[in-house]
Amino acid sequence: MTTFDPSPFHIRLGTEKDVNLILDLIKRLAEYENLSHEVTVSAQQLRDTLFGPTPAAEVIIGYAGPEAAGFALFFPNYSTFLGRPGLYLEDLFVVPKWRNHGLGRRLLNNLAGIALERGYGRMEWSVLDWNDSAIRFYQKLGARLMDDWKLCRLTGKDLLALANIDDP
Repeated sequence: MTTFDPSPFHIRLGTEKDVNLILDLIKRLAEYENLSHEVTVSAQQLRDTLFGPTPAAEVIIGYAGPEAAGFALFFPNYSTFLGRPGLYLEDLFVVPKWRNHGLGRRLLNNLAGIALERGYGRMEWSVLDWNDSAIRFYQKLGARLMDDWKLCRLTGKDLLALANIDDP
């Protein structure tokens, strides 16, 4: 029996051939989040860290026909309470003209399937507090906002200082 999928989207795992596309989508995400000034990654860095001998993360890309319409970048994390790995979604981005057409949900469906297939115990991500539409979308999917948790980050000089390394 053949089932009909009315969605115009298909999703596939990113490959090394997609490095420039992934970089473009990252820059478009940063622009949407008003964080373009923080993007320093190069195509070569993506090639090395996503497709080198020890990949740090994976990418899925959503297409509307031949057009790249969105992506999700993810990697495993670990829950000491569950004693199992989990999936951490670092970035999810849908090109504006493809929003509200179901691609974001399809990308998250795909990631949930990957998490279950790999035996992961949970899926987590962060959302900017000003992104009300994303928050509502995630809550409709059943995601629980962890109001009692705050994200902590060390970068640059602060990271070097904590590691007791002099600034180069």
